[in-house]
Amino acid sequence: MIVYIAGKISGFPDYKQRFAEAAARLAAQGHIPLNPALLPEGMPYESYFPICFAMIDVSEAVYMLENYRDSNGALRELAYAGESGKRILFEGVEV
Repeated sequence: MIVYIAGKISGFPDYKQRFAEAAARLAAQGHIPLNPALLPEGMPYESYFPICFAMIDVSEAVYMLENYRDSNGALRELAYAGESGKRILFEGVEV
């Protein structure tokens, strides 16, 4: 299953590690993780959403990291995924 990873990035210094760990867990379970933390840094905040939404469009599910509630961006991704009919998975719950 293709799975997009969503969680807090802005203001979270360890985000690359957290996203990489989630991607590794998903890959170990046989999934194909799409990791937005691999996108280049420095673009305007709003420029990331068309890219992330395109990644969600090709995903079958969105995996919400535990810190997603602290992120306006992750909440937008969650809403978009829900509107798109994607399966929503939560960290800490068996995938």
